[in-house]
Amino acid sequence: MNRRSFLLAPGCAVLLIWMRPVRSDDKIGVDRARLEVSPEGQVLLSADFSLSLTGTLRDAVNRGLALYFVTEVEIQRRRWYWLDETVVRTELEWRLSYHALTRQFRVAAQGGQSDSFGSLEEALAAMSRIEGWAVAPASRLSPDEAYEVWVRMKLDTSRLPKPFQMTAMTDRDWNPQSEWKRFDFTVPTPSSAR
Repeated sequence: MNRRSFLLAPGCAVLLIWMRPVRSDDKIGVDRARLEVSPEGQVLLSADFSLSLTGTLRDAVNRGLALYFVTEVEIQRRRWYWLDETVVRTELEWRLSYHALTRQFRVAAQGGQSDSFGSLEEALAAMSRIEGWAVAPASRLSPDEAYEVWVRMKLDTSRLPKPFQMTAMTDRDWNPQSEWKRFDFTVPTPSSAR
C-alpha cells in the first residue's frame, strides 16, 4: 500500500459513512401541493405529504412524548434586479401525542381542531393531508404576477425536551424533514376568474 492509498482510505471511509442512504421509513415527502384563490379572497393551500416515523420516533410517541410537526409555506415574488422578495411566510403546526389511558393517538392542529385515532397510521394519515388552509389574503398578491411557492413539512425539534434537542442535532432519526417543493402560482385577475 503506497502513501497515497494510505491517506485516501480514511477519507473515503468517512465519506461513505456520511453519504449513507436515507432509509425509506424516516422520510417526509411532499407528494402534491397547489394554491387556489377562494371566493372569499383567501389564498388556500392543498397538499399531500408522505409521512412515516422512524422506529425511534414511534417508540417516543408510544411512551408519551408529544411530537410537533410544522408545515411551512413561502410565497416569493421574482425580481430580476435583486433577490426574490418573500411576500408570505407562514406555518401550520400539528401536535401528535399518545394517551395511554384511552389508547388513542391525538392530532391537534394549531387552530384548535383536534381528533383522536385508534392507530398511529391513522393519525399520520390525517396529518399528511391539508385541504383549504388559508395561507394569506389574496390582496397581498398582485393579479397576473408570477410567484414561486415553496412548501415543506418537518419535525419541530425546538419543541422537543432539551435532551432530545441535543440528540436531534446529530441523529437524523430525530430530525425528519421533507425537501422544499417548489411550484409556480399566478393570481388570476378578477375578469379571468369568472
